[in-house]
This record gives sequence, structure tokens and C-alpha cells, in this order.
Amino acid sequence: MDLDDIAARLAVPVAEVERVHRLAGDLPSAPLPAKADAPAILDRLAVHPDDAAEIMAGWPDPDSPLWTPELRWLLDRVIALVRADLGGHGWLPPGPELPRERGHAWRHLYVYAYLALADVAMGYHRDHGISADVSWTTLADLGRNLAVDRRMNGEGWPVMQSWLTLHARGGLYELGRLQHHRGDTDISLHIPDAGPLTPEAVSASLDQARAFFPRHFPDEHYTHFACGSWLLDPQLLEYLPEDSNIIRFQRRFELEPYEEPEGLDPDVEVLRFGFRTLTTPLDQLPRRTALQRAIIDHLRSGRHWHWRRGRFPI
Repeated sequence: MDLDDIAARLAVPVAEVERVHRLAGDLPSAPLPAKADAPAILDRLAVHPDDAAEIMAGWPDPDSPLWTPELRWLLDRVIALVRADLGGHGWLPPGPELPRERGHAWRHLYVYAYLALADVAMGYHRDHGISADVSWTTLADLGRNLAVDRRMNGEGWPVMQSWLTLHARGGLYELGRLQHHRGDTDISLHIPDAGPLTPEAVSASLDQARAFFPRHFPDEHYTHFACGSWLLDPQLLEYLPEDSNIIRFQRRFELEPYEEPEGLDPDVEVLRFGFRTLTTPLDQLPRRTALQRAIIDHLRSGRHWHWRRGRFPI
């Protein structure tokens, strides 16, 4: 197929299609699970029934009129692109942001890619001796992210389609309260939306990681845990009590000197994670928690939140 024609039919920039073509080339893709097996798999991946119903309704059956040739090409090449970096841990945009309002096939194309890659990821995990429980818990971040996207009326997904390639390539593992992201010398910590960030839960997760990575990745040698987040912004000390879970989490880290982040607006990220909305006016946001009140009052005063990075020895 002509790449210019594919881009026009997908309503995306030609450069995005050319990138997929360049990275995926004629590398092997991977099949989706059998449609009959998909409901059980979606359930194991913690996909909410409303999202599962949409995914099943848009399933890429061979005779589905929803799946035009350019959509089938993109799905196949996205799977190949991500599969080609199996074992990688860098940020990997899998393909262009699609106009998802066009229907279920468009809305969930990257979910179908994830479903095809789930078995690839499970095989990678088995090769590294990782238990099925850890595998399913890690991959079930799909359901969590789809629920967030639904809550955000579709505003969450463009970031999530890249985020979930970490799981599909074996770059990230959910161990207790935290997600642990393989790197070069650091294990990066991510904080899923999964309940209180208590010191006990954090310590237990760190202890799991200290045993997990030497056991399953013995050739990789990590020296530090690291994190980049607005949750490490010292300005939160102005609003939250010293014994709050967030402040106690902050105290684990030695902060790096502050630098303006490139391609990331901390104020937007605070609203994304603190309220799961990017469009609600500040005076209409809920003020149920001390953190929510802190976010709102800080922004209404004309100040900005900072994205800070920190580390501490393993």
C-alpha cells in the first residue's frame, strides 16, 4: 500500500506512517487470541465490562466491515514494531494517534495490538522464570488504563498507548504497590492508581524488587531506585502534613537539581493524576482530599507545579 494513501485514509501525518513502516518493515507480527477466548482474557486483564463489550464489538474479524485495509495494515505493523523491541525498556510510541471517534476499531486498535502482544510478553516472562501471577498482575494495567480513559472521556489514551508498550515488551513489572521499570543502572518507580501509598506497602514492594531483578535478570545490575513525578515536588510540603503518605514517600529520595522538563507540563500531569480530567475548571474540581485542595489552591494562586526526579540506593 502507498504510505501517503494510508496516512490520508487514517487522517494522520505521513511522517507517522513512515515511522511505523521504517521501524516495523517486514518483521513478523503476532496473532490475536481466538475471539472465543477473548472475554476470559479481557477479564484476567481487569478490563471493565463496558470496555470489554466495545472491544468485542469491534473485533477484527476477517469479514468485518469496520476494518478497512489501512486499519488492518496499521494493526499488523504496530504489533510487529513493538514485538521487534521485545525486552526493551525505553519509551516507545507504537504508532499515530488515531481519530478514535470513528468507531470501535479506531478507538481500540492499540488494545487489539496489546492483546496480540500479551502472549508474546508472557513467553518472555516464562523465559525469565517470572511467575504467571506477576505476569497477569503486570499486564492487567490495561484494564486500569482503559477505566481511566473512560473516566477522562478519551483524554487519557494518547499517553497510555505508548505507556503500555513497556508492559508488552517486558520492560515493567508490578510488584505489590509499585510498578518497577527496568533501566540501565536504575529501576524507575511508577505509582499506579491502586490505593493508599503507605510506607509499609512501599517498603514491601521495594523488598520484592530487590529479590525479583537479581533472580530474573541476573545480567542486569541496578544500583538505585529512581522516580520522576510531581509527587516529589517539595512544594507539597507547604500543604500536606509531614506524616502524610506522600511526604513520607518523598523523603526516601535525594532530589536531583531542578530542570524544566521537555515535552511535559507538570500542571497538566497533576490534573491528569489528581482529578482524571484536563478540561474541568479549577473552581469545579472536587476538594475532598488534602492533596486535591493543595493542587487547586496552588494553581489558583498563579503558581505552578514542578516535575522532580530523585534516587536512592537499592
